[in-house]
Amino acid sequence: MSERHRTGASRPQPSFSELFTPKLVTVLREGYCFAHFRADAIAGLTVAIVALPLSMAIAIASGVGPERGLFTAIVGGFIVSLLGGSRFQIGGPAGAFIVLVAASVERHGVDGLILAAMMSGVFLVITGYLRLGTYIKFIPYPVTVGFTAGIAVIIFASQLHDLFGLTLAEKEPGDLLPKLIMLGQAMGTVNGAAIAVAVLTIATIAGLKRWRPGWPGFLIAVGLASLAVTIFNLPVETIGTRFGGIPRMLPEPALPSFSLHKAVAVLPDAIAFTLLGAIESLLSAVVADGMTGRRHRSNCELVAQGFANIGSALFGGICVTGTIARTATNIRAGAHGPVSGMLHAVFLLLFMLVAAPLASYIPLAALAGVLAIVAWNMVERPAFAALIRSSRGDALVLLATFGLVIFRDLTTGIVVGFALGALLFIDRMAKAIEVEAHAPVVMEDRADTANGDRVAYDAAEASDPETVVYRISGAFFFGAASTVGAVLDRIADRHKNFVLDCSAVPFLDSTAANVIEGVGRKAENAGVRFFITGASPQMRKMLATHGVKPPHVHHRATIDSALAQIRADSRRDDQPVV
Repeated sequence: MSERHRTGASRPQPSFSELFTPKLVTVLREGYCFAHFRADAIAGLTVAIVALPLSMAIAIASGVGPERGLFTAIVGGFIVSLLGGSRFQIGGPAGAFIVLVAASVERHGVDGLILAAMMSGVFLVITGYLRLGTYIKFIPYPVTVGFTAGIAVIIFASQLHDLFGLTLAEKEPGDLLPKLIMLGQAMGTVNGAAIAVAVLTIATIAGLKRWRPGWPGFLIAVGLASLAVTIFNLPVETIGTRFGGIPRMLPEPALPSFSLHKAVAVLPDAIAFTLLGAIESLLSAVVADGMTGRRHRSNCELVAQGFANIGSALFGGICVTGTIARTATNIRAGAHGPVSGMLHAVFLLLFMLVAAPLASYIPLAALAGVLAIVAWNMVERPAFAALIRSSRGDALVLLATFGLVIFRDLTTGIVVGFALGALLFIDRMAKAIEVEAHAPVVMEDRADTANGDRVAYDAAEASDPETVVYRISGAFFFGAASTVGAVLDRIADRHKNFVLDCSAVPFLDSTAANVIEGVGRKAENAGVRFFITGASPQMRKMLATHGVKPPHVHHRATIDSALAQIRADSRRDDQPVV
């Protein structure tokens, strides 16, 4: 093991305050001046303009009123920035949650959804304080690409109703295939005005992104669509006609109705919210780190996301998570720190207080167009294509996750994708391990060294039939245990001395230790001296726990030291007894 790794291993664990101090405190300790506040205010206003139509669109697509999306962005977004472990994270309702939230509302109603969101908040807080956020990074990349693309397909399918202005005879089903069948049957009710509004919205967003990328495309597109509907009196459904508008104030905080039976019923939804919330928020924080060169505190971020979900639920909001697009907008707008996220929530509250009556004029076809753009942006098309081409294993994980998310549900897709990814990893690691004979046991004749030493080559020792040296290279774990064990069993009792070099083994688990214990027992029964060389202190501790310790085995630092010991013992044994 290198000196760098040894010193890294001995580094003390970070303290509680280092892990859970919010980035806001860090920024304030660095010194916060008016110039920083001005930069954060401009960035916060920019993000609020983007978040205003998006929050309402996500809430409507999730099966709840548009005001709940604003409550989520205001309360949840403020808490995420106040307590979070990421300097630039923007919290709020996210498109990735549309599928889960809509399914929860359909099964348990809005009260059940709010209870599940609060329970999810509690779970996220516990997850953070247990320091489990570090393990979220172990989710395979094909799984994240697959479930994100699957969610995008479902989001787009859920907006076809409003994109085409269809009139449905009964409630739209949640599953994709029944949904498409019902929408196909209703195609005779297509509303041309709704299509025109949706096309105007999508074209405006796409055009501004290409020619004026600094402008708030979502808000401008929704504003133009609303203006067109009002001026030309187009027969399209609006927020006012479906929901009656939005309130001008935050509601008073209140606990959701609770019963043990209801909590058990919504528990699967709460767990799904927790899993997706942790993945989305930490993925967004990683993206922010990549854009800024900063480093987030993952467990602190999960705690903040948990309290944000609890706060959102108290005010009647839906699930909160870190949002990649709004976080990126925050960074590009020049934010200095978390104050920009807090101000984004304050600006949203001001918008709601001042402009709530105007929201009634927003056409639902325009919000459907916004979500169509969101769904298109969610699909990582280059990454999807690259994973399909990279290997059959990665393609299998990707397509299995993608298909299960679309045709089954999100949780099943993630769990199965993760399981397949883990099996693929185990298979690759098991094939990567090698067991090879290390011969000759005496080095060949070398040129004179700087100090004049010369090592002579002894053919008799090099072909010593009584000593065998084998080296294991690679992670020695349960996936490779049977293969390695079969090789070692064949040679452990055929020689007088058996040297097993583990200097190239970075990791050894209990299954591997048990295999070595069996080999050592077999060697001892056959009168074979068993040497293990190059084992790290952690490896020796694991082996000792399974009985692989002196006098049954002899530990040496290197192969040369083990061979020197064997030669010394051999010469001593060969001396005549006087």
